[in-house]
Amino acid sequence: MTTSADSSIVPSVYDTTVETSDAIPAQADAAPAEIDFAALGLPEPLVRALARQGITTPFEIQRATVPDALAGRDVLGRGQTGSGKTLAFGLPLLARVAAGKPARPMRPRALVLVPTRELAMQVNDALLPLGKSLNVFLKTAVGGVPYDRQIDALRRGVEIIVATPGRLGDLIERGICQLDDVEVTVLDEADQMADMGFLPEVTELLAKTPANGQRLLFSATLDGDVDALVKRFMNDPVTHSTAPSTASVSTMDHHMLLIPPHEKFPVAASIAARDGRTMVFARTQLGVDRLVEQLAAVGVRAGGLHGGKTQRMRTKTLAEFREGRMNVLVATDVAARGIHVDGVTLVLHVDPPKDPKDYLHRAGRTARAGESGAVATLVLPKQRRTTLAMMEKAGVAPAETRVRLGDPALAELIGAREPSGVPVRVEAEPRGYGDRSGGSRRFDDRSGGPRRFGDRDRPQGERRFGDRPQFGDRDGRPTGERRYGDRPTGERRFGDRPTGDRQYGDRPSGERRFGDRPQGERRYGDRPQFGDRDGRPTGERRYGDRPTGDRTYGDRPQGERRYGDRPTGERRFGDRPQGERRQGDRDTRGGFRSEGRGRDDRPRDDRPRDDRRGFGGRPPARTH
Repeated sequence: MTTSADSSIVPSVYDTTVETSDAIPAQADAAPAEIDFAALGLPEPLVRALARQGITTPFEIQRATVPDALAGRDVLGRGQTGSGKTLAFGLPLLARVAAGKPARPMRPRALVLVPTRELAMQVNDALLPLGKSLNVFLKTAVGGVPYDRQIDALRRGVEIIVATPGRLGDLIERGICQLDDVEVTVLDEADQMADMGFLPEVTELLAKTPANGQRLLFSATLDGDVDALVKRFMNDPVTHSTAPSTASVSTMDHHMLLIPPHEKFPVAASIAARDGRTMVFARTQLGVDRLVEQLAAVGVRAGGLHGGKTQRMRTKTLAEFREGRMNVLVATDVAARGIHVDGVTLVLHVDPPKDPKDYLHRAGRTARAGESGAVATLVLPKQRRTTLAMMEKAGVAPAETRVRLGDPALAELIGAREPSGVPVRVEAEPRGYGDRSGGSRRFDDRSGGPRRFGDRDRPQGERRFGDRPQFGDRDGRPTGERRYGDRPTGERRFGDRPTGDRQYGDRPSGERRFGDRPQGERRYGDRPQFGDRDGRPTGERRYGDRPTGDRTYGDRPQGERRYGDRPTGERRFGDRPQGERRQGDRDTRGGFRSEGRGRDDRPRDDRPRDDRRGFGGRPPARTH
């Protein structure tokens, strides 16, 4: 390894830069034979756990960073995707935590911040078996899954928590997690967290950790907003860089396929139907879902991965792709960072990325750890210029080829072939309460495992609403089995009455109910049939009857006054005595006069000149 102070690679704030060659096989040949994980200073149980997994020789980034991290220094690690950054920070992290005291409840001793759920689970899966060899416990804290398991684990006490910024912030606000005891903080894919807008959350979380704690920052690039984190939170960091940010793997072939606009999907389908494991990238979530359905219609089984899917579906899809149950994974950039799947031989850009860093991270899903692979980008005529400029910034010189559907060049370059044309079934997104990771149960699950309402894979003998065994009496039920509507002998339901039971309308003798009247009782409208001419007894009165002298509406005794009658001299509203004036009255000359002015009945010519007034009661203007 050589020491360089090239400021074009890292900012001058970094005190030490150790830059190594990007040719891993050549470096391995030049390295001494005794360089292994034990020589890096790792504890023996951890070395044995690595050997059980077949990991015996450290990668370049691991050889460069592990000794400094074990010594307690702040480390900036930059390396290409697939270069082994997870173990580069994970191994010294486990070793340092194992050497300390156990974690207190709700106070982890180490923190790993990652931008996506998939990356958090990948880091956890890589470090969990290694941590067991040292009695170090890890737990993920990511969104899209229930809080209860994460809360229970934190209350019991975990040494290392692998979290996304959003969910960790929620747990801190709930009072379930505190970062006072954090000794080591790791930021993985720090540049992506800045690009995704997590920088304010990350800054707030780092401020809650002790100022004297160790901090390790790993990323494919160390530029942009990452500098703000470095200057504020890292103390005298040492930088290890295995390659410049624009370098591309030498075992990766880059192709730019110029296609007609109307043949974009047919060409993409023929490439997806190839042999081998393929990752396809689209720009939007809607584009991912549409492409998965279109590929299924022509006979290519593919899975979709993007941030709009539940965590259960994302985990299930990624597991099927890793295990080889499907060969095509269609994803947005959420899967471009940090996801490691062995055996990906082709990355297809259906939508070309606009950022050179996105191109490098997408392309980094293939040709990992020394393997070979290819990257193909479908480019429409109007996209050619901008795509070439983007690839030039990424340090990539692609081979341009004009192709059409069925062109032999597609088969020669990337192994394209015609799809089968037999539609395949696409599993619909489950509509359950909340997002759950694989293995968790939700409402309507009867047994362990990720199942949903309508699944037929239920354990033998498990029954739910609407299920009936196919043996027994005439409707498929075993003798004695009861369902809705069945009643054993003697069981009563609504409407059934034993002998002598009473129901609505039955009354014992003498019982009274609403509307019944005893003999002789009278109610409104009843009249006896004797008496005077209309059936009433003498002297009985009803509505409308008046005894002699009784008054009704319209009758007035002599001298009584009603509306409109006035005695002589009585005044009412609108009546005025002669000569009385009110506002709005007009004189004989016409026009309205003010209520406050006195009336001058003299002829106009007989008035004094000073008393003449113009229109509106104002004297006329004088002229000189």
